[in-house]
Amino acid sequence: MIEPALLERVPQGGDAAFPQHEFATRIAGLQARLRADGIDLYLTSGAENIFYLSGQQTPGYYVFQCLAVPVEGAPFLVIRELESYNARFNTYITRIYGYSDGFSAAQALAAAIEQEGWRGKRIAIDRGAWFLTVNIYAELTARVGDMLDGSGYTEALRRVKSPLEIAALELAAGENDAGMRAGINATRAGADENAIAGAIMGAAIAAGSEYMGMEPFVTSGPRSGVPHTTWRRRVIHNGDVVVLETAGCHHRYHAALFRTIMIGSVPQRARSWYDVTREALAAAMAEIKPGKLCSDPHDAAQRVIDAAGATDAYRKRTGYSMGISFAPDWGEGNILHLNKDYDVELVEGMAFHIPITLREYAQFTVACSETVIVTKDGCRSLSAIPQDLINR
Repeated sequence: MIEPALLERVPQGGDAAFPQHEFATRIAGLQARLRADGIDLYLTSGAENIFYLSGQQTPGYYVFQCLAVPVEGAPFLVIRELESYNARFNTYITRIYGYSDGFSAAQALAAAIEQEGWRGKRIAIDRGAWFLTVNIYAELTARVGDMLDGSGYTEALRRVKSPLEIAALELAAGENDAGMRAGINATRAGADENAIAGAIMGAAIAAGSEYMGMEPFVTSGPRSGVPHTTWRRRVIHNGDVVVLETAGCHHRYHAALFRTIMIGSVPQRARSWYDVTREALAAAMAEIKPGKLCSDPHDAAQRVIDAAGATDAYRKRTGYSMGISFAPDWGEGNILHLNKDYDVELVEGMAFHIPITLREYAQFTVACSETVIVTKDGCRSLSAIPQDLINR
């Protein structure tokens, strides 16, 4: 472990996103699941799961870190030594094992497991974590033995947001609205995509946003008709359709938004399809209420799109869950989807981004979206920006 005298220079939990009782409630929920499944120790190395359970956050999550949660008692953290002070500042965890650069992360974790007395016990590991490489997993199993599959344990807890999480999402949405408004105001003929992107990010950050899990999408003209293109110095011209997709981030919780701007004379199909996106979005939102299934909003949106003859322009899911994210994404799409045959029941407190996009490939895209919270009798949008088509 790190020399206590050095760590104690940093105030424990001094920069924590939430009060200690919020994390204690989350840990207790996980431990109940571990007891039910007869698991002694749970390991997760996913940045989002570690943040959810402890509050630890760092842009340096690309170096292996692991939170270990025993079925009883307090968790311990194995992390790069450089990040140990950050972990003390962000969390209420007192047992922090830091390993030096160049040292084996798997060896450090195995040593911590040994020191904490869990060697030979029933250990489950989150196999779905992004930075649990094949090499680290192989070395760890060689040192501590075979482990059970702990994938999905924390994700199941993250589906329904607490009041503090919802408050963070609301703040992220306000910060994102500031960025989106700035992007809309900067979009006109003669401007370039980089200037628009700069306006979006500058305004969102000035409004309070932290770094986002993914950059905003700013795309125009024919480039907008290619999925996931973003700013690359292109100048906006008369006749362009410009699509902005943005996000704000507060305490690592993200809210996102799509809006469409049309510059001068654009194809009539683009204008007609934008009306379809709004109708499909409204249909999806009408189906988001407790007791419905995650497939219901998708099916409702798809029916609207099919009736408009735009089926081939819509080849994706209708939405994904929102909450904690680190790069390279701002969504929680690995937790919940609004998609065909996805028969998970909607529950009050879930959060989703619902991006409805219709695309004439390599010509234009039109899009409209909302980030919503499931309420006791429906859903509510977190954005205050109207869905009206913006004409310039």
